[in-house]
Formats: sequence, structure tokens, C-alpha cells
Amino acid sequence: MARRRKQLPTLAVTGGTGFVGAHLIRLAREAGYPVRALTRKWQPPEEGVDWVEGTLDRPESLRRLCDGADAVIHIAGAINARDRAGFEAVNAGGTANMIDAARAAGVRRFVHISSLSAREPELSNYGWSKAKSERIVAASGLDWTAIRPPAVYGPGDRETLELFKMARRGLVLLPPGNGRLSVIHVEDLCRLILAVLDDDDSRGALYEPDDGTDDGWSHKGFAQALGLAVGKRPAAMAMPRPFLAGAARADRLFRGGKAKLTKDRVSYFCHPDWVATPELHPPATLWRPEVATPDGLAATAAWYRAERWLK
Repeated sequence: MARRRKQLPTLAVTGGTGFVGAHLIRLAREAGYPVRALTRKWQPPEEGVDWVEGTLDRPESLRRLCDGADAVIHIAGAINARDRAGFEAVNAGGTANMIDAARAAGVRRFVHISSLSAREPELSNYGWSKAKSERIVAASGLDWTAIRPPAVYGPGDRETLELFKMARRGLVLLPPGNGRLSVIHVEDLCRLILAVLDDDDSRGALYEPDDGTDDGWSHKGFAQALGLAVGKRPAAMAMPRPFLAGAARADRLFRGGKAKLTKDRVSYFCHPDWVATPELHPPATLWRPEVATPDGLAATAAWYRAERWLK
């Protein structure tokens, strides 16, 4: 007699139309998970995905999202806002609203995607708001797991695209000093998110994953890796903080709310240590990174070129 395949839990996903969320939904569907996903606007029908129109500040839409779900994966958040209150409303307030909706629907499992910036909340309003969101999750009484990704890259990302463009032009501008950072490919991050869902040891755990590079990347080393990915040998130039602050003002002037370099980010970028904490790495029995960063960067650059995002 054939064994019946175990029914996978239904996932309620926020941020599903964003960079990380879109990859997560694709991998979840490939693995057989039924998905309910929040969206601000109409989405074309997609097999295995039930799109729920709503936003983080509309509690009734969040209750609809959680209705019938077995686990919440909370990815949505603001990476740019005018002030601390703007970050707080989305990153902390939106998280609190999702927790309320999960409770109301009887959903116990809650996976929260935070940020490595939460480790240094005094440096930026963004980091402060993500740290507050972690405290809200930890006090929720739910079966939670929090994940702090470092810099996430991969096909479809418009944030690291700016670095690829600089490398292609032959000059990568770096923060001052001899800082180091961790990075992770988006698919490795999404595999971790799915891996923790049914892992009892991950309940109440805080993880800082990375690409497996010991002690992370130096800023110069990562710039050189970007250059290899785009077929260039770019110069890497560390810029003084006052210059970056001025560039942030100029970016705000020319691109307004779409500015990539903001005053808040300057404080974040200038911190010398954004390497994932080894003690907070996910256990190797649960998850290991599969994408070597040089390979991942090359594949991402090829995707950018194919989509004409990078010339």
C-alpha cells in the first residue's frame, strides 16, 4: 500500500512581492507548500498561491491572510523612511499587527525576518526599528524564530545592483576604514527560512546566517569579487564619512523617496563590523549555505545583463 505524502503546512507570507519574498514563494511552491501571500495590489493568478490584498496597517487584511494558515513568515518591512517614526510604524507596528493576526487565527509558528542591523540599534533608525520588532516577537508567546540576514544579493535585487553598476564602471566607493561584512545569496536565506519551520530546536532561536566565509569579507575583497563577476578589475576607494553624508543629501535631492544612499544608511555603512556572529550561526545539522559567493555574484550579474539592468 502506497504511503500518503505528508501534508505540508500552509504558509502565510508577508513581503511576498518583494525581492526575498518572491524567491521564498517560488522555493516554497517547488517544495509543495501551500502559500497565502499579502499583496498591496492585484497579482496575476499563480498555482499554489492565494494572494490576499492588504497591508501591514490593515488588521482585517492580516486576519484574512492568517485564516487557514499553519505558520507565518513575516518578511515585509521598510528599508527606507523619512524618520524614526516611519520605520517604527512599519517594522515594529507592522510586526505587532501580524502577531495579533496570528494569535486571532490560532497560528502558533511565527518566523520573523529581521536584519543584522538590529545588532547595533543605536547606529540607525532602521536598525533601531528592527531591534524593536525582535523584542515584540520575543514577547509574543508564539513559537517564534528570528533570522538576521546580512547583506542579501541575488537575481531581482535592486539594492546591490548599485554596487554591480559601480564595479562595471570601474570604481567601487567604499565606507571609510577597514570594515568587514557578511553576505548571503537569497536562495540560501530562503532555504533556511523553510528549514526552521518544523525544527523544534529553532523555536525561540535567533540566527545570523552567512555565506560560510570565515570572518566575512573585507570591503576591498568584496569589491574585487564584484569586479570578477562583471569582468572588470575596479579600483576600490574608501570615502570619508563627510563625503558620504554629502552624497546622501544629493541622492535625496535627485531621487527623493527612491534614494539608495540616505543619512540613516550612512551611519549603518560606516560601522566596521557587519560580520555574522559565529555563535548565532544556524546549526550545520539544520542548514548550510550552498551558494559560493563568487559563483552567486557571477550568476546575479548574468541575470542583470539578461534583464538589461546592467549594461
